[in-house]
Amino acid sequence: MINVGIIGTGFIGPAHIEALRRLGNINVVAICDSSQSAAEAHAAQLNVPHAYSDVTEFLQHEGLQAVHNCTPNHLHASINRQIIKAGKHVFSEKPLCMNMDEARELVTLAEESGLVHGVSFVYRQFAMVQQAASMVRYQQLGRLFSAQGSYLQDWMLEETDYNWRVDAVKGGVSRAVADIGSHWCDTIQFVTGRKIVEVMADLSIVWPTRKASVANAATFGAQDDDTQYESREVTTEDMGFVLIRFDDGSKGSFSVSQVSAGRKNRLSLEVNGSQASLSWDQETPQQLWLGHRHKANQLLSDDPSLMNPDVAHCARFPGGHIEGWPDAFRAMMQHFYQAVEEGKPPASQDTAFATFLDGAQVMSIVDAIMQSHREQRWVSVKF
Repeated sequence: MINVGIIGTGFIGPAHIEALRRLGNINVVAICDSSQSAAEAHAAQLNVPHAYSDVTEFLQHEGLQAVHNCTPNHLHASINRQIIKAGKHVFSEKPLCMNMDEARELVTLAEESGLVHGVSFVYRQFAMVQQAASMVRYQQLGRLFSAQGSYLQDWMLEETDYNWRVDAVKGGVSRAVADIGSHWCDTIQFVTGRKIVEVMADLSIVWPTRKASVANAATFGAQDDDTQYESREVTTEDMGFVLIRFDDGSKGSFSVSQVSAGRKNRLSLEVNGSQASLSWDQETPQQLWLGHRHKANQLLSDDPSLMNPDVAHCARFPGGHIEGWPDAFRAMMQHFYQAVEEGKPPASQDTAFATFLDGAQVMSIVDAIMQSHREQRWVSVKF
């Protein structure tokens, strides 16, 4: 058994624990939270035996081998640094940190440590995304020349929608692009096997001032009629549109929005080639649309018997058995802990998890997008 600890118990921490427990060879031994009372309450709720409120003390827990950093964004860099220096394998929520100087430092620390390091870009783990990437590798679409898509949500649609991610000090100078656009960028690069090298962006703040709940309502929680608010200035984008250029000369575009009514978590992408196109939507994750010029279009399902042989194992159940986000999350953890058992990252990145290097590279895209919006011009991605 591998002994694992979790730092942070908001929305995503319990999701990590659930995925880890499905692996069968992971023992979640400790939780660390912002206060001892909160840590103990969450530990009891999640059936974890030990609770801490001090990260240094937590990292000294006997037998601890790997740590998941599930804290708010502004804490990622310092805690990731502590985990590595404590000699523990580290799996971090994204973003890896808050700026590129920190990102470069963390990549260097992680790679020199010899520890296994990962970042939570989960969408590459869906079976149909793996199928899409396989089809591109085997040139089943022909020559690629464009890619487009979007990531749309509605949880920030109303003026009274507010949480720590809106605060640039805690969430970073970018919100929609860094929070969800980063997922789209990682996924499209994984599918196409190409890197985004130039961007042109136009971003927008829909609510320059938001009404924040004085009681600090949960991220996805509903407000009641008695909620009291205070006005807070907003400096992070609610939506944006980005033109992109890939390293092979192909081009594309994507949009992000956290203010699109009715769109709950819709990451969608389309890749166009000289022989065929493909399209995938995270809200209908078991279907991959294949477009043709001279024959009927197709809808491929995640039936292992219908998928490319190199990725058929990514669909764990027979066709028709629903697999979704929690299953992709489990797959991501499985790849990470296979590397932990082997003591090194896997040699092939075809089905592997995102590393600190991948996290830093996507951060460099977000940085370029923010610069492009400020300066209203094409900007090269630099890492």
